[in-house]
Amino acid sequence: MEVDWFSLVSVIFLLLFAPFIVYYFIMACDQYSCSLTAPILDVATGRASLADIWAKTPPVTAKAAQLYALWVSFQVLLYSWLPDFCHRFLPGYVGGVQEGAITPAGIVNKYEVNGLQAWLITHFLWFVNAYLLSWFSPTIIFDNWIPLLWCANILGYAVSTFAMIKGYLFPTSAEDCKFTGNFFYNYMMGIEFNPRIGKWFDFKLFFNGRPGIVAWTLINLSFAAKQQELYGHVTNSMILVNVLQAIYVLDFFWNETWYLKTIDICHDHFGWYLGWGDCVWLPYLYTLQGLYLVYHPVQLSTPNALGVLLLGLVGYYIFRMTNHQKDLFRRTDGHCLIWGKKPKAIECSYTSADGLKHRSKLLVSGFWGVARHFNYTGDLMGSLAYCLACGGGHLLPYFYIIYMTILLTHRCLRDEHRCANKYGRDWERYVAAVPYRLLPGIF
Repeated sequence: MEVDWFSLVSVIFLLLFAPFIVYYFIMACDQYSCSLTAPILDVATGRASLADIWAKTPPVTAKAAQLYALWVSFQVLLYSWLPDFCHRFLPGYVGGVQEGAITPAGIVNKYEVNGLQAWLITHFLWFVNAYLLSWFSPTIIFDNWIPLLWCANILGYAVSTFAMIKGYLFPTSAEDCKFTGNFFYNYMMGIEFNPRIGKWFDFKLFFNGRPGIVAWTLINLSFAAKQQELYGHVTNSMILVNVLQAIYVLDFFWNETWYLKTIDICHDHFGWYLGWGDCVWLPYLYTLQGLYLVYHPVQLSTPNALGVLLLGLVGYYIFRMTNHQKDLFRRTDGHCLIWGKKPKAIECSYTSADGLKHRSKLLVSGFWGVARHFNYTGDLMGSLAYCLACGGGHLLPYFYIIYMTILLTHRCLRDEHRCANKYGRDWERYVAAVPYRLLPGIF
């Protein structure tokens, strides 16, 4: 595979600036009360130098290193050594050993799906230790936030580097490796499709879901506890952020088996983009709303709070029902009802890397007849709700909706380019049937 110049420039840009972006946002909250312009103005006017800002940045500490090592080790233990039992007593939940999608080389991997179980155990122990046993303060994450950032970076770079070396020297499946001849692209986008250690430890599934997404709700709880400690109460905006993001996190783990069929698992290779991104970018930038509210305890009016809640819930409904319709259609091979009617689909065919021909169907009913990626539209509505909960005082909490808009738009274009190559004229028929990507009548 050859890398075009635009992709290469983008890769090098992200490798250089993504770590700086994370540091800048966290530093701005720590030293400048979440103002994104104040650090620049200080340096530009000579009131502070880059060395001054760096000197005020907390370094990595032994306590943070111990906490982070314990955290990651505990998540590895839950992932690798505790088979799922939730599917035995939770109606509708699909866990335990499940099959993933067919890889480009025609391989079907098996996974131990136990993310919901890990989330429940982790949060149960968190509440027991923080509020009953008092082994640590519930503000422990906030209190060590920047030292933990350095620990997360160390793990992110270490696992990304190991994955690249492994792809060259001892890949899990050589047939699914992708080499470009460009070091930077290989490092960022990954060589191996599903790097594994042993039979069950899958790097992609582990780092996509654990430790970052399990930590997401714990981080928000720690921010809420810090707000309570500082101001004597928790604002309705902080509650909204905790509740709406917890719904998203729980949805992820409840539908972890479905997630095995999504673009992250089915099409992305494992490199720095996923390794470092899941360790650093996700837990530190997806939680900016809660962090901002520690420094700026916004109390929304009742109508505004209800509006934010409604936007978040409607966005979640669209996101979940759109994905549910597609999953239902796949599981029943179209023998189902969507919006009370027999679903319509476009028959298509494609050839996998092993030369075998396969047949598939592209759904054009329900939400999938409204737009080709209407699940992303719901996702963006939820993302906007998180940001609106923070009011309009600063730009920082709105980074999330800006980032998600760029990410999901790029993902739309990337997915459609892949589908156009995969399905050919069948894809053209699908685009003609469903002409809009995200916003009906607009885009």
